[in-house]
Amino acid sequence: MISRNPLDGVDQYAAAVLRLYLHLPETPLRASSDDSRTAETLYARGITLATIESALLLASIRRLSRPPDSPQLSPIRSLAYFLPVIEEILFNPVPNGYLEYLRRKVESLNSRGNNQAGLTGECSKKYVFT
Repeated sequence: MISRNPLDGVDQYAAAVLRLYLHLPETPLRASSDDSRTAETLYARGITLATIESALLLASIRRLSRPPDSPQLSPIRSLAYFLPVIEEILFNPVPNGYLEYLRRKVESLNSRGNNQAGLTGECSKKYVFT
């Protein structure tokens, strides 16, 4: 089921989607015009922010939890990278409460990855979603 988001319009919705996207590990520091158009398309389709956030987090978890000896993946360069996972979540919605689990899991995996890389202190990106 797709329900309309509580935000007032496409601009607020797109800004919220881009904020979620840009706060993820391995994403750019700035959104491109293509990313903005992708967010506007998601709005036009009526996809909820919770669905989008679940898909973004799930894809990030899949990337971050790869075995350490796996070949390194290139950085994510576009919001469009997440479209197949958004479709997956639309087809098979996550259960209630799962979004919070996904948030904690990304935070945990990102912290572990930073520790393994020898990084200390505060990360340059914060991965807590509201």
